[in-house]
Amino acid sequence: MQGRIPKIVVVGGAYVDLAIRCQQIPSPGQSAAGSMLSYTATGPGPNQAAEAALCGCQVHLISTVGGDPFAQMVRESLAESGVNTDFIHIAEAKNTGVVATLVNAKGENAVLTYTGANSALQPQDINDAEQVISQADVCLIHGQLPQDTVAAAIRCAKVHNVKVILNPARPTEQPDQSSNSLPMEYFSADILVPNLCEAADIADQSADIHTAKLIGSDLVARGANAVVITMGRRGCMVIDRNGADHIPSFEVELVDQTGRGDAFAGALAACCAVDEDLRKAVKFASAAGALACTKFGSIEALPTKAEIIELLQKE
Repeated sequence: MQGRIPKIVVVGGAYVDLAIRCQQIPSPGQSAAGSMLSYTATGPGPNQAAEAALCGCQVHLISTVGGDPFAQMVRESLAESGVNTDFIHIAEAKNTGVVATLVNAKGENAVLTYTGANSALQPQDINDAEQVISQADVCLIHGQLPQDTVAAAIRCAKVHNVKVILNPARPTEQPDQSSNSLPMEYFSADILVPNLCEAADIADQSADIHTAKLIGSDLVARGANAVVITMGRRGCMVIDRNGADHIPSFEVELVDQTGRGDAFAGALAACCAVDEDLRKAVKFASAAGALACTKFGSIEALPTKAEIIELLQKE
């Protein structure tokens, strides 16, 4: 595949991030002064798409924004990141999703999410993008969208023999529903990438680092080719039919962990588009996730391919 630009299609929610840095996140009834404000496009869709583009891929994003001024801001931000926006649909009657994030001096964050137009992404929107999906090397999907739309994206990719990487997050239209009742299509994904809590929820087990291997094996038994359980600073557990391996995290100075997961997913998709070695791809993605924690913000904190390679070479 040398000399060919990898093609990635990302299916994920688009939001506007209102991030405020403060010394301490206030408790109910308290107030605090902010020291920095970031106002930008964010969400699994834009962040993961932008990271894949920074890793040298040709990227299309399938998502939905509202009929408000935020919509143009999202499109412009993605265009600046080199992401194709032809399949970002507009739900005129809704507002663009918003994420309000407070980040304290330790890099810890508290997040409030308004779903907005993301709940309007429909299976037909996936069908409209079938041609571009069919030409992709990887279809990267975030599950925090209507379940029937996520299932449609998985089916479309599988029909065209496109590798599917899925984060099986809770669906937006059923926030109180247990994730262990996910549609069968979810387990046809080539790679499931839940965090430890999501994985434990699906497997109906306790979220414990010591049971991560068991949880991953359960998800592989349900049909997934491989499972990558992300555990933040504790690294990742990679489980497939060949066994299980722990991939340690990279030691960096934490500034803001907001973009860690999305940087990881975008970089994982980029590496999987050109290399079949999943463990190598997970290490590459782990470096991307770590670097995203060294800057304040979301899209603006995402690392380039060169920065990721530089961190890997220091190991």
